Amino acid sequence: MLLALLLLTNFADWIPARWTSSDPSSLELVRATPINCLLLEKEHWSPEFLDKAAGLGIATLGVVRPGDALPKAKLTGLMLEGDFSGGGEPAAGELPVIRVGPRAHMDFAGGAPVVGTHQGVWPGINVTEEDAAKAAPTGGPWIDTNAGFLRFARAATKAEIWIANRPPPGTAFPTARYLQAIGDAAIVGARWVVSLDEDFSRRLLAREEKALAGWETIAAHLRFYQNQKPWRGFTPRGQLALVQDSASGGLFSGGILDMIAVKHTPVRAVPSRLLSDEFMEGARMAVSVDPAALTEEQKETLGRFTRSGNTLLSAPAQWKFPPVTADKITLSKEEIETIDAIWKEINSMTGRRNLGARLFNVSTILSSLVGAPAGTPVLLHLVNYSDYPVESITAHVLGKYTKAMLHEPGRAPRSMPVYVVEEGTGTGIDIDKVSTIATLVLE
Repeated sequence: MLLALLLLTNFADWIPARWTSSDPSSLELVRATPINCLLLEKEHWSPEFLDKAAGLGIATLGVVRPGDALPKAKLTGLMLEGDFSGGGEPAAGELPVIRVGPRAHMDFAGGAPVVGTHQGVWPGINVTEEDAAKAAPTGGPWIDTNAGFLRFARAATKAEIWIANRPPPGTAFPTARYLQAIGDAAIVGARWVVSLDEDFSRRLLAREEKALAGWETIAAHLRFYQNQKPWRGFTPRGQLALVQDSASGGLFSGGILDMIAVKHTPVRAVPSRLLSDEFMEGARMAVSVDPAALTEEQKETLGRFTRSGNTLLSAPAQWKFPPVTADKITLSKEEIETIDAIWKEINSMTGRRNLGARLFNVSTILSSLVGAPAGTPVLLHLVNYSDYPVESITAHVLGKYTKAMLHEPGRAPRSMPVYVVEEGTGTGIDIDKVSTIATLVLE
């Protein structure tokens, strides 16, 4: 129990992964990585495995679903996965509990140290049956991403955010897809619970050479973000704010936040219940997705925002976002067409302005612009969702910076030349290539 309490105090440093073995020797594969928290199905709760994990300082969370009995085991804690709204939650006793349920039931204000969901899309470029990239409403290739939803979740709570979605069954994925899943969450400050497809997991446990190499690459990308702990406390930059809540699109993937991000416009999510002058500080444009749902105090906050010379776009009063349900995390084609009207208004309002950063030659890349509480450094996180490197990238970041360093997994940071752009108000940086993830650090 003491180990459980000690580990719980460091929950912010937990790097979780699902593990499909009860063989104590398999922990050597974990030990070689930054992963320090394993999610285990009941068949893997062997005393020998749990004892060795505890000895190595690795937390073990037993996965429990609605209706499951709770055998006695020396676990660090439990992960309740699924919809427990109808009951069936086990009596955990003194064991710490992390809840990973439907997005619709995430409690952002409950004070839990970790708020999670098992629902997520599998990050990557959406390919049609004709082997061509599907077009998004924004005009570029459609990128399946959880980043918009996670951006909202990170703004809605001070808790750690876990997304525990698994790779689609029946498919063996290349290592690059796992790197994209890691970056998809990490660039907005969340954690993806590492989960391997059945083929990869089987080959890894058998110590096949190719699987070991892929596992080492996954570990390097996890280590990349973990070695920069201060980055997790950085806050979104950019001059565009999107005001919404759980009932007006914040819990969906492929919604307005993702549409804006695909156009490489830095956007900060502002949960309606937290709307304040402080939250809006630094924004020059704002979009209110559901103005009819705002309180008088919240409306007055936006009133002060516009009276200060800023621009506000409000959705029509009669316009409503599709309802959130426990089994729905994406929008249908018809629903996307419905919100296309407000997307066009947003696109018209922002135009080609630099609202924090502009990127060029990045159709398969998503970015996140964040900064230290003290002002600098500023980070531009990049994730490439294609299966090939993207070359000749240009970034124009608002502000005058004299130093730029490019950080990538497995490589020493590289100094990048900077030059003046945006009529003297911005800094330009040219990046030769991004394989999967990279972070540009500006000072």
